[in-house]
Amino acid sequence: MATQPSRVHQDGSKCRRLRALLASPRLEFILEAHNGISARIVEEAGFRGIWASGLALSAQFGVRDNNEASWTQLVDMLEFMSDVTTIPILLDGDTGYGNFNNMRRLVRKLEQRHIAGVCIEDKQFPKTNSFIDGERQPLADIDEFCGKIKAGKDSQQDDDFCIIARVEALIAGWGLTEALRRAEAYRLAGADGILIHSKLSRPDEILEFAEEWAGRAPVVIVPTKYYSTPVDVFRKAGISMVIWANHMIRASIAAFERVSRRILEDQSVSGIEDQIAPIERVFTLQGADELSRAQARYLGNHGKTHAIVLAASRGNALHELTETRPKVMLKIGGRPLLDRLAEEFRRQSVGRIIVVVGYRAEAINTSGIEKRVNESFATTGELASLACAEDALDGDMVILYGDLLFRGYILRDLLDSEAELTVTVDSALQGSRKSGAPDFAYCTRPDERSLFRETVRLLHIAELGATPKLQSPSGRWIGMLRARGEGARWIRDALAALRQRNDFARLTIPDLINFLVDSGKPVQVHYIHGHWLDVNSLDDIDRAGDFTHGQ
Repeated sequence: MATQPSRVHQDGSKCRRLRALLASPRLEFILEAHNGISARIVEEAGFRGIWASGLALSAQFGVRDNNEASWTQLVDMLEFMSDVTTIPILLDGDTGYGNFNNMRRLVRKLEQRHIAGVCIEDKQFPKTNSFIDGERQPLADIDEFCGKIKAGKDSQQDDDFCIIARVEALIAGWGLTEALRRAEAYRLAGADGILIHSKLSRPDEILEFAEEWAGRAPVVIVPTKYYSTPVDVFRKAGISMVIWANHMIRASIAAFERVSRRILEDQSVSGIEDQIAPIERVFTLQGADELSRAQARYLGNHGKTHAIVLAASRGNALHELTETRPKVMLKIGGRPLLDRLAEEFRRQSVGRIIVVVGYRAEAINTSGIEKRVNESFATTGELASLACAEDALDGDMVILYGDLLFRGYILRDLLDSEAELTVTVDSALQGSRKSGAPDFAYCTRPDERSLFRETVRLLHIAELGATPKLQSPSGRWIGMLRARGEGARWIRDALAALRQRNDFARLTIPDLINFLVDSGKPVQVHYIHGHWLDVNSLDDIDRAGDFTHGQ
């Protein structure tokens, strides 16, 4: 059971706000949800109310929409939904789960859980979904159904709790006259609104009912079958509320099927990790307190980690594409490179992002970043750019090139490293399609790709053949470095020492890393095997587009 108290909006009770939606002079919309996380998403999307669909609630339990899930099981789920939302919830209460006595108890239990209202339909218990042989389903006796409505209204404690009467006469093929007769009887019995249902693909029956009904009480519709009808048609007909009744559960099923097939085919999750919600998003939807506890347990110090992105260069090999903007602002798959990097940092709870800019600095407009400017970007190298962010060279940090694209797990696994200094090295040397002059990494051990990895240290970073005394390279440094604890101080001290050299303006990040290694500082290697690329040439643009689409 949920333990947090139900959150009530400052505008008043949830019941009062549902009643206001029914009485609103404009057409209102509510969306289906079937558990706590989908309910919170519906509210975050901006909807003013939630439809707790009987079909969707049954489906998420994996049972049929035939009252196979007990009403107490549904009420338990409603409590979770109510606890995490502030907007009103209208329950699809089927037939009221029994006779008038069941209805009285249902209303009391719903009010205890701050559910704003219930919709009951005039069919017999146990019910069957209206779109499964609806014309063969017998309807309830009018007097008996009116008794349920009266019992519910007499039992409610909040005067604004709403009972909506759902008329199934059109579904059952009994015609408009019977639908109007039943709706009027239900209104007189105390129903706060009438839900008129139809199985036709056109809204003709609904519009005819609305015209004859003439606004005697709010009319609610569920355009599952006639979904292509423009909503202005409903506005002109005087409809009060539209329920989008099953779209969240259907969307989740489609996503489940797509992702599960992909994981089975790939025998890996790396191909879909960037296409699904990050685990931090799940924590957020679970609530801030839960997120804080989960971060402390699973993410360690990630929330305190910051990033320094080197993005001062133009990218001359990209020719006219970078005439008015630096290469980090080139759009890959419709979004600038830097925007993609910033999103990935936020996925991994790297909250502070410092970007060293230079060429066309004014064109960099990624939100949520701090800029440091290398005014001498045209005549200096990477280390001079890093020096522009010297004030941020402390604590737990990641330093990387701004032209990188990578699967999210690469950064996540790097952040899990407990070493003071860690570099990411791609061991997939054969068939590499990375452009530019490769920074080959020479390490104490090759990548054995085993589950239990031995600690590997970096020996040197250089272009191939530049260090003949070393044997074959173990991989390629991808342009990503993580420092924590003493590692940040080591970098500051190394930067201060290298400033004294006459060639400082030409030095690179590999020069800094090599200086640290030569000074006896242990630099740990984190091996990966593909799943990244950098953008240095026109050919890289096409590859990058494919990469962002999971190819």
